[in-house]
Amino acid sequence: MALRSKILGCGSYLPENCVTNGELAKTVDTSDDWIVARTGIKQRHLAQEGELTSDLARKAALKAIEHAGIDIQEIDLIILGTTTPDNTFPSTATKVQAQLGLTHGFAMDVQAVCSGFMYALATADNFLKAGQGKTALVIGAETFSRLLDWEDRTTCVLFGDGAGAVILRAEESDESVGILSTHLHSDGRHQDILIVDGGPSLTQTTGHVRMAGKEVFRHAVVNLAEVVKEALEANGLSSDDIDWIVPHQANKRILDGTAKKLKISADKVVVTVDKHANTSAASIPLALDAAVQDGRIKRGDLLILEAMGGGLTWGSALVRW
Repeated sequence: MALRSKILGCGSYLPENCVTNGELAKTVDTSDDWIVARTGIKQRHLAQEGELTSDLARKAALKAIEHAGIDIQEIDLIILGTTTPDNTFPSTATKVQAQLGLTHGFAMDVQAVCSGFMYALATADNFLKAGQGKTALVIGAETFSRLLDWEDRTTCVLFGDGAGAVILRAEESDESVGILSTHLHSDGRHQDILIVDGGPSLTQTTGHVRMAGKEVFRHAVVNLAEVVKEALEANGLSSDDIDWIVPHQANKRILDGTAKKLKISADKVVVTVDKHANTSAASIPLALDAAVQDGRIKRGDLLILEAMGGGLTWGSALVRW
């Protein structure tokens, strides 16, 4: 018998304000054809003024709690992946903890940009396997639109806002269920190709996203394919065993390139980038919830979750749903 983190349920939330490429083209020097051809993105959801990362996170969390069928008071720890916290401090996770009416256990943020949910999931999984809690709420939530330079068409068209969450429960099992393994990496030598040019210590401002797109694309396809192979090898499995890839939704060409490198059919890739754009740490749980709710992902399916973000950071998780 082994102690494993089983995913009991998932949930997500998107702001009501949906902005199409055509609408964006009215204020930005771009076009629907240009955006779709390069990214596959057709629309994105943007938080309204006064709508905070914690608001999105809380709404996604409540849906995940309902889907899992647990009582809120059962939650022992909250790990929230975000690069757009409400405040410099306290952590957005503690704000969500208070909003959910929890006063026990602990809550904390994890910052790994687009890999944030993978880092949060791995952190929660390891806490549960170490016996430092039984039930975890893991969230990826972003108001990434607040970091964008709306005059930079190479970046502002790529991102959106949203949140997704999962509930993990530590359970003894002799079956290969739940999170089978997680694999995290970073390489700070490449931080300048995807960066926000501000921060409390550096400029005392929030700053804006700056990206060397071609370099990020090159690293993404290589790193994501390798970290998926790492997860499969660690579990004695092959790409043929995978039922679904649930990837970070950055760019349709990256999704296609990674699947091709792994020799996995594009039909097995959950794609939401066309509807959500890149929601950073929220993208994997948003995609996961979409595929669970529409019935594509079923209990017993083998999933590979993978992401790469600024840092550079990247990671994967092999999950038996």
